[in-house]
This record gives sequence, C-alpha cells and structure tokens, in this order.
Amino acid sequence: MESPKQSTVLSQDDRERLLQAASEVAVRAYAPYSGIHVGAAVLTGCGEVYQGCNVENASYGLTICAERAAIFNAVSGEGGDALEVRAIAVVTSDQMPISPCGACRQVIAEFGPDVVVVYRASGGIRSTTIRELLPDAFQLD
Repeated sequence: MESPKQSTVLSQDDRERLLQAASEVAVRAYAPYSGIHVGAAVLTGCGEVYQGCNVENASYGLTICAERAAIFNAVSGEGGDALEVRAIAVVTSDQMPISPCGACRQVIAEFGPDVVVVYRASGGIRSTTIRELLPDAFQLD
C-alpha cells in the first residue's frame, strides 16, 4: 500500500527527538536470550512519536522487534488507515550498530516508500529511506 508522497527531509530536531525516544525505550526491552536491548521511535504525519522495544520469547518466532512494536503502537494510536509514518529511528542501549531486519523493513515499507530510517551504522548515525533499504518491497496490487 503506497501512501501519498512523504517528505524525505527530516529536521535535526526531529531526528534528535526520535533518537532520544528510541534510547529511552531501549532500556525497557525484554531480551534475556540475545542480551541486545533495542528501542525504536516512529514519527507520524500528525507529529506524534510512538515508541517500541524488542520483546524476546523462548519460542524465537514469537519475538517482536522494536521497529514493529513502535509501528503497531502508532497504528493503535492513530488507526491503520489514517497512519502516515514519516520517520523511524532504531538504536540499542549499548550504542552498537543496528539496522532494521528484513521483516521490519517490509513492515516499514507498508507505510510508505519514503519513510526516513535513522539508525546507528558502523560509521555513526545514518539516515536513509526505506526504499533504499528495501528497493523491491512486496506489495499487493
């Protein structure tokens, strides 16, 4: 589902706001198996920020990533049909490099090809679009 063209420009204030919100929630993650505490924050078209953290499970397939948790919180807050995701940030509590996994990339792409994704890469904080991270996202026509 492609949404109307979204701005790929993210202000420095919005970027810092998202990184801060993601960092705050990362410490709440439930990660007894990997030990990696991940936080994510979504900025919507309404200017709201929704957070999510990873929640692991002994049955690994039932684990949820922080990015999907944040998006699902945004859907719960604004309604799926009305939701416009402008940007998402993802961080770990220990500042290690991390980018969205394939499943999260697909979920992010569902809310628009121009969603800005901010994450810590090996060279520092990186901003790109989901289209660049997942150029041929699955779509139902």
